[in-house]
Amino acid sequence: MIKRAHIRQFLAVVDAGSFTQAAQQIRVTQPALSTGVAELERLVGAQLFIRNRRKIRLTEAGGRFLPIARELERAFRAADGFGRDETATAPLLRIGVIRSAPGEFLQRIVAEFARSFSIEIVEGSDSELRTALASGRIQIALVPLKAGEGEGEALALYEEPLVMLVPQDHPLASRGEVSPEELAPETMIARRSCEFLDATSRFFTRHGVRPRFSLRSDSDDRCIRMVAAGIGITTAPLSLAGEDTVALHVTGYDFRRELGLLFASDWSGLPDIARRLEAPLKAIDAIARDWQRARVAMIA
Repeated sequence: MIKRAHIRQFLAVVDAGSFTQAAQQIRVTQPALSTGVAELERLVGAQLFIRNRRKIRLTEAGGRFLPIARELERAFRAADGFGRDETATAPLLRIGVIRSAPGEFLQRIVAEFARSFSIEIVEGSDSELRTALASGRIQIALVPLKAGEGEGEALALYEEPLVMLVPQDHPLASRGEVSPEELAPETMIARRSCEFLDATSRFFTRHGVRPRFSLRSDSDDRCIRMVAAGIGITTAPLSLAGEDTVALHVTGYDFRRELGLLFASDWSGLPDIARRLEAPLKAIDAIARDWQRARVAMIA
């Protein structure tokens, strides 16, 4: 007989992508977890995971079993909370977020989701989050949308250009637009979370700009603050510009991104989930329109 422990162990491995990390998260030994998953595979009559040293992946059967396991876990949670206050049994929503999402915007949209769900945030790159969404490890992803997305299982939020951020007292701060060649003497800061990092490097190399770097960091907040401190300049989405920085357009540097929400269709189509999503998505759409207007005003 399949028990809740089997489902919990299976989902822990899916979400963690590793038996070692899954065992730590649910506080069991790794041998006990491996035994539990092997027992579940015997009960369902199919191998659920492809195991190798580098990565754990779902088999085809595992992928088909995943939505069943998610639904069973939701049912177990509902049974645990039966008769309690509804707010104490709100369904879990795992939101995947790119590291370069602006903090204020993320705060506002997560606050809306938190009115209807219990929230967990998962950070990652665009490709990592799309993989996590496809495998069921997250239910919503805040990522840059690709061409043709924004319909169906996606909600487009706002679009913005990438710009060069400089300190307010920088000699170029009043220019509005500069050529890439003018930036050759500048010290730069590398935002490792940038979705256009490789393309940006190629752009400046083509124009003979090979700068010295004062900082390379995964933290956008740290990078932008160090720009304000005057130790370097950096490219960034316009929404990351701080009060002590100025956004400049670089001639020919025409990268743009459109942030949006992607949804796991097998999750968002569930009647209870769809009902809970109505109010947050309506509010988030209004937040995104206000945010877009503010971005346009910044470069008007």
